[in-house]
Amino acid sequence: MSSHDATLEFDYETPSRARLVADSVAREIGEIDDERSQTTIDCEGSTVRVEIDAADVIALRAALNTWFTLVDVAEQAADIGDRTLESS
Repeated sequence: MSSHDATLEFDYETPSRARLVADSVAREIGEIDDERSQTTIDCEGSTVRVEIDAADVIALRAALNTWFTLVDVAEQAADIGDRTLESS
């Protein structure tokens, strides 16, 4: 696509937590990607890798903000789920 790209890596305590976060955000790929940016998500062990390729720096910045937010929300939801299970 272009020479504007970024790779985000998120490390988790367990592979199952990494897979949960990756699966949660991966659902958005088809909804968010367009002609200006494309994203791939990979989960290997306890690491989630989000690779973004963008047509320009504005699209890259927008994609970065979006994916950081999506991962943050997935992490928060997983934490709430853990606390709910612990208190049951």
